[in-house]
Amino acid sequence: MALGPASADTPPPEPHIERPGPAEFRDPAVRDEFKRASVWIGMALVVVGIITLAQPLMLIVGGMVFSVILDGGTRLLGRVLPIRRGWRLGIVIIGAIAFLGWVGWFAGTTLAAQAEALRAVVTVQGERLLGWATGLGLLPKGQTFDIGKQIAGSVGRLTSAVGSALGALTSSILIVVIGIFIAAEPRLYDRGVAWMLPLRHRTYFYVITNRVGATLRRLLGGRLVGMAFEGVFTFAMLSLGGVPMAALLGLITGLLAFLPNIGAIVSGVLMVAVGFSAGNGEGLWAIFVYFFVQNVDGYLVVPYIARRTVDLAPALVLAAQLVMGALFGLIGLLLADPVLAAIKVTLEELSRMRAGELPTEPGEPI
Repeated sequence: MALGPASADTPPPEPHIERPGPAEFRDPAVRDEFKRASVWIGMALVVVGIITLAQPLMLIVGGMVFSVILDGGTRLLGRVLPIRRGWRLGIVIIGAIAFLGWVGWFAGTTLAAQAEALRAVVTVQGERLLGWATGLGLLPKGQTFDIGKQIAGSVGRLTSAVGSALGALTSSILIVVIGIFIAAEPRLYDRGVAWMLPLRHRTYFYVITNRVGATLRRLLGGRLVGMAFEGVFTFAMLSLGGVPMAALLGLITGLLAFLPNIGAIVSGVLMVAVGFSAGNGEGLWAIFVYFFVQNVDGYLVVPYIARRTVDLAPALVLAAQLVMGALFGLIGLLLADPVLAAIKVTLEELSRMRAGELPTEPGEPI
């Protein structure tokens, strides 16, 4: 066949069309896969960042929770004392510091000897319990009871911020300072975060932060009421029954009431151990006091408070405490309940937003 110029009857060749290859971002499929990969990589980096920066993050969250307590006290004081917010906040701060100082002084001067006696009593009772379990063949022989290791093991991994007395004091000071700064100008920090959001989302942000703040104020306020109730009633009833170290046990019970579930179990074990160290009658009375106080608090105080705040399932709270205690140590265990409540309220408000129940016009809330 002779090659020559194309005849008039031969159709012209089709032009070659270049299409994007699989490595080019112009391909919609590649762009979608790249977005998915970016989301997963971003989530992995966030998880690594949270674990790496666990200590400062927990201090910041602790400062925010403390600021909610200060803000709630300032608002409550404003109902009976109509003065400027700054003066009311100063009164609340001075009162809180004075109360904490009194607790430290009272515990250090009056209860120091009882604290050492409590440690000895719990150690002896623990050895007796281990001996009884060993005699029944439930535990291998040779085990010893060390209350320090038991407490540390139950709490989980402690962060370096609370690994020593000096670290605990430094962390407490940082939490207090951060809380005071946030409570002094809460709108300043709200507007600072909202400024980084698009205009169409700022109204949602203000509504959600207001709802979360109100819920946490009621939750923590109710928790303080429950702490005072359990501490005072435990002290009064243990003293009535002749149980030794009633003041120390009342103080410990009141402080541990900040931790739902776990705090009640720990305080109950200590109470019963001290009761039986004095006699069977005192031990049975300690058991009665524990169940009486916990039932009154659980069926009267807590339901009344829960009606005005977020309702958290006990199993969910316990799971959050275990997870945050394992990840972030003692600070995570203390903050598990407020963090869980904030997350639940945020998710509820986001669902309302998607359902169109929240306002859509940009602007700050009243």
